[in-house]
Amino acid sequence: MNLLKIARSPAITVSPEDSVMSAVEKMTDNEVGAVAVIENDKLRGIFTERDLMTRVVRKHLSCLETRVGEVMTPDPEVAPVEMDASEAFEYMTERHFRHMPIVDENGTLLGMLSVRHLMLKIVEVMAHELEGLNSYICADGIGG
Repeated sequence: MNLLKIARSPAITVSPEDSVMSAVEKMTDNEVGAVAVIENDKLRGIFTERDLMTRVVRKHLSCLETRVGEVMTPDPEVAPVEMDASEAFEYMTERHFRHMPIVDENGTLLGMLSVRHLMLKIVEVMAHELEGLNSYICADGIGG
């Protein structure tokens, strides 16, 4: 299953020089829990709801004066585009990630993967497989 079919693509992005408030506005306007931090067309970090809570709110920093680059998670773990959905889900849950950027072989940002969207897709696939098994088991008659 192609991760880009599950992920938000293109990802919502901000600059390290943007204010935290600007990032929060983009996150709320787009209903996402994380934004990719891009500088010179390269992924430099990720800014998440967790970063906001632990690195800004808890430390009583100003959302208007603090720059994203000061409080982002730098050099985040990324998912290669060819990674399987179940592998990505296991990787993210083991490391307690809720969001992970997807990149191509050149490191170019392609999208943002969320564990919530992964779970929904995995449940959808499992429900379809269960339906098929149920039909097979419950079939009556010759050849059924």
